[in-house]
Amino acid sequence: MATSRTAGKSAAAFRTISEVSEELDIPQHVLRFWETKFAQVRPLKRGGGRRYYRPEDVELLRRIRGLLYNDGYTIKGVQKLLREHSGRAPLPSDEAAEAGEGASEAPPLGGKPAQAGQDQDLKSLIRELETLRDMLQRHT
Repeated sequence: MATSRTAGKSAAAFRTISEVSEELDIPQHVLRFWETKFAQVRPLKRGGGRRYYRPEDVELLRRIRGLLYNDGYTIKGVQKLLREHSGRAPLPSDEAAEAGEGASEAPPLGGKPAQAGQDQDLKSLIRELETLRDMLQRHT
């Protein structure tokens, strides 16, 4: 999707954080946060800390966005997928559908049915929340 800022740029051009934010409809602070959670996202940083994203960074961010927002994965779940797929995120189901594949025909990610992986993620999240609750109760 070409935006007004990126309309004149070639596909191989580097993008600023504001251009990537607009293109992917993600706030800039979320992109900066994802850099701390996904080591595979490494924009170039110039003087003053300005970020310049390579085309492959933008594609990876697009896939991460799809897995988190559309497919319901947690950050830990996406981190696991990236580790299992050597740093390359598999296509989220909606992008696979746009590529001509039906979402129901796509193989399960990580070799497990999606529901089983989501159940594990939810159980892990519940354990983390219970731990945080207990810590907060001790300090109040």
